[in-house]
Amino acid sequence: MTILECKNLTKEYLSGENVVKAVDDVSVSFEQGEFCAVTGPSGSGKSTLLHVLSSLEHPTSGEIIYGGKSLSSYSDNQLSILRRRRFGFVFQAYNLVQELTGYENILLPVMLDRKKADEKYLQKLIDMLEIEDRLSHLPSAMSGGQQQRIAIARALANKPAILFADEPTGNLDARSGREVLRLLRDVNRELGVTLILVTHDQSVAEQSGRILRIVDGKIAALH
Repeated sequence: MTILECKNLTKEYLSGENVVKAVDDVSVSFEQGEFCAVTGPSGSGKSTLLHVLSSLEHPTSGEIIYGGKSLSSYSDNQLSILRRRRFGFVFQAYNLVQELTGYENILLPVMLDRKKADEKYLQKLIDMLEIEDRLSHLPSAMSGGQQQRIAIARALANKPAILFADEPTGNLDARSGREVLRLLRDVNRELGVTLILVTHDQSVAEQSGRILRIVDGKIAALH
């Protein structure tokens, strides 16, 4: 079942006096529970596509449909709620709050949504991501791989339908990168979360179920 799709999606930026099409007339759909890797050369528009698909940025033109409803019909506040409740985000830079412990960082989305934490579910995430011994530590006392695991748990805390991951292994050494990728694949498989992952690393992309290759803002290949 299709969970997310875009039709004729375009995102333009002004660069000096020139208009740059970072995303150029892209139409693609994503199925519930799939793992799709978005790849392409540096500057090809893959991260911009992820940001627009997830409503972190507004498209210049075109349509994005989530769960059968066009995101153009959402107000900014409704989009914010959608991102908080239905979308999870993992970034290359981790983006943890430095003053909070690992567990407090994980709880942050739940607290922002003013919901009661599902302790059983959170414990499942903690066990799955093997971070029990990092929960009381501040990010400064964690390795990059440990911080990224905390970031993944935070992204999943509100039980999102889609997890958007932008170069999640980019700042990690090879071993930590492999571990984080394995965990993301486990999350996709065991929790049924749709995973859309941007990577420039072909070996990472090849572990997905489908590869979407972007070149100059356009779909160059989909397989």
